[in-house]
Amino acid sequence: MSDSELRPSDGVAIHPSDDVALLGARIAKAHNTFLETAATARDIRRMVFESWSRSKRAAVDPDRTAPNVLTDAEFEEYRAAHPMALVRPLIENLLVEDASEAGLLIAISDAGGRLLWVEGNSRARDRALSINFAEGADWSERAVGTNAPGTALALDHCVQIFGAEHFSRSVHEWSCTAAPIHDPNTGRILGAVDITGGPRVAVPEVLALVRATVSAAESELRYRLRDHPMLLGANRPRLTVLGPHPELIRGTERITLSPRHAEILLLLTEHPEGLTAEQLAVLLDEVDLDAVTVRAEMSRLRRVFGGDGLSSRPYRVSRDLRTDVADVRDALARGDIARASTVYSGPVLPRSSAPGVYRVREELRAQMQAALVRKRDPGLLAAWTQTVDGRDDIGAWNAYLATLDRLDPRYSQVKARIAVLDRTFG
Repeated sequence: MSDSELRPSDGVAIHPSDDVALLGARIAKAHNTFLETAATARDIRRMVFESWSRSKRAAVDPDRTAPNVLTDAEFEEYRAAHPMALVRPLIENLLVEDASEAGLLIAISDAGGRLLWVEGNSRARDRALSINFAEGADWSERAVGTNAPGTALALDHCVQIFGAEHFSRSVHEWSCTAAPIHDPNTGRILGAVDITGGPRVAVPEVLALVRATVSAAESELRYRLRDHPMLLGANRPRLTVLGPHPELIRGTERITLSPRHAEILLLLTEHPEGLTAEQLAVLLDEVDLDAVTVRAEMSRLRRVFGGDGLSSRPYRVSRDLRTDVADVRDALARGDIARASTVYSGPVLPRSSAPGVYRVREELRAQMQAALVRKRDPGLLAAWTQTVDGRDDIGAWNAYLATLDRLDPRYSQVKARIAVLDRTFG
């Protein structure tokens, strides 16, 4: 079997018995080989290999440093209003003082991988500036490849990354442990907490410490939200695009959006790295739309959304704009198919013919259909087959039939519907 056919093992980053220098040299060699040939050595962990593969498919440059995507003023406003600010004092109390003494860094990120706060040892903070591990930088996996906070958010579980397991070469002298923090009511990821430093950060004891901190942070959120349920994200704008009537919701205000503005906001949330006017034009209309028209629409949208919420060069949403599409995806990722079915009130902007919107619509529909077929819940399948998306979905109808007893009066009705679909669609 060739190296490229091997699949690496799972496990923690460093075991107590590991020779750290030898392990680091083996991983560095495997990293170089992977970048050249996409092959990997047998002793690279499966999680790391899969993250490297995602990074390479996303065309992440292994020599790139993390980008900044907001101006200083925008960033200060953004993080002050972010829900992770609610648990920052707790995290500081549990981790920062000890981390400073140990020469380590503590980072708190948002759900997209942007670092909101980086605290700890001052020398380590100065050294980390060379890789832009700093407040405001984007450390998502799509921006810099494999790293603990970014990969923890991508996988929605605790992650340890040791040295050359990082996709970016400039980060190979660092190790880190991170875990996501969730909204205790919805399960939605709010952000991540990370410990960064030398090799001793990637050991099981630090992983246990991070997990304990996350548990305490989520308990704190649950306590604070018990008496003030609107505290979390109360001022965060929300975009609803499932169904034919898109809206922008800000607190108690509901703004009906024009079809074009709804398309633009959806596409910008789907591309947090930003889009140029030319890229937006292609996603909105491959043939008949030009960049000048897009710029005019963006000017009008600013009057609706707020000029401080949209950045230029490229265009991006600089506020934490939540969408119902993201809510469905999060519920599916948690395996909460019932919740996803409740939120999925119809196709994404069903009247839109924009190519970028069509792709989002079809991907979400396919994800819903696949999850329902796997779940085999007769109630959920019955509801799906009565919707616009599900009434001609022969795969869902067959799954529904498989959940019914032959003596159930619905059995013959479902079987008859499948027969009609077979004749109609061949």
